Amino acid sequence: MVAASEDAVVIQAAKRAGEPTIITVNCPDQTGLGCDLCRAILDFGLCITRGDISTDGQWCYLVFWVVPRPTSSNIQWPSLKNRLLSLCPSCSIPFYFDMVNRPTSSQMYLLKLFSVDRKGLLHDVTKVLCELELAIHRVKVSTTPNGRVVDFFFITDAMELLHTKMRQDDLCERLNAVLGESVNSCEIEVAEGFQQGFSSLPPVVAEELFKLELSGNEVCSAILSPEMKRLKKADVNIDNSLSPSHTLLQIHCVDQKGLLYDIMRTLKDCSIQVAYGRFLSDMKGSREVDLFIQQSDGKKIVDPDKQGVLCSRLKLEMLHPLRVIIVNRGPDTELFVANPVELCGKGRPRVFYDVTLALKVLGICIFSAEIGRHTAFERQWEVYRFLLDDSRELPLGGSQARGEIVDGVRRTLMGW
Repeated sequence: MVAASEDAVVIQAAKRAGEPTIITVNCPDQTGLGCDLCRAILDFGLCITRGDISTDGQWCYLVFWVVPRPTSSNIQWPSLKNRLLSLCPSCSIPFYFDMVNRPTSSQMYLLKLFSVDRKGLLHDVTKVLCELELAIHRVKVSTTPNGRVVDFFFITDAMELLHTKMRQDDLCERLNAVLGESVNSCEIEVAEGFQQGFSSLPPVVAEELFKLELSGNEVCSAILSPEMKRLKKADVNIDNSLSPSHTLLQIHCVDQKGLLYDIMRTLKDCSIQVAYGRFLSDMKGSREVDLFIQQSDGKKIVDPDKQGVLCSRLKLEMLHPLRVIIVNRGPDTELFVANPVELCGKGRPRVFYDVTLALKVLGICIFSAEIGRHTAFERQWEVYRFLLDDSRELPLGGSQARGEIVDGVRRTLMGW
């Protein structure tokens, strides 16, 4: 396949501070392309404030108005353009890389980091990896009794250059610059025979983590997070009277990080095609989404049962894009975060980044951390487990402190 022109993706920089940057994508269409583009934009720490989508089934034209999130810095706009170009069907060959020396497929690497423990260490490492476009697929972090930390990150490189000495040296130098004297050594090697780990959860934990409804007695829902109550009032409606060939899907709900991604990934997994769409926000923190959609066979959604299933699925995905609970494990306290995995096998971007950021802000030290996969309700989930250290600032024994941790993590994940 011949690579298309770079004009397939155009990024128009904001003219003044506070104004959005405009991203335009003009390329051949394919089912799920909108989801893939939204995932990439979310992965770069950007918020989509407005969006317009138009396609005739063969060619699409998409416009996104984006702004950096408060927790994001140093947005690499050229890298974002390259990432979006690589997702366009006409650009399936990423021509902007070294085509001679680049591996033919994404290689998994193992980053081994040995350092002295300190608060925020894990997030500082994660931030460097995100800024360098290194995706974390699995992590094993543990702390020794003498205060040493051993971090194992299984990563892939979006730029597919980690096989080069220059890229590896750059990564180690960046980590040394951020961590300073805390680092004892930094090693990178090919991870041969890597397989995604599957998390074995206690039945009680799994039931609490994956239950379909938030209980009214949940501390963070009933007391600390009024946004969760607003989420339950999300309106999802279907109208077949406005178009002879398309079903109108209307959504009105509270704003949250990755909202458009959550909607588009749900439609992608349900094999629903979007012909035209509009995504707007108001000054009160609410979002309005209008999408003209079709089934994969090109027909409207007229079956009442199918309409009900789609509306219920969308409400569930908007209410529960991520699950957050905290439990006792003997004398220890463990934080669990889970998000559904797309049918294509891709997980949600920046979850590990956001959780470690929230815990750093709260002053909570992480004794150990793991990432794995778990199957529940006939779908796969990405599960993040954090064994937490008690702290003077926020003792973990009290219910109020535990509620603050869940609330703080959820707020960071949802962008509130």
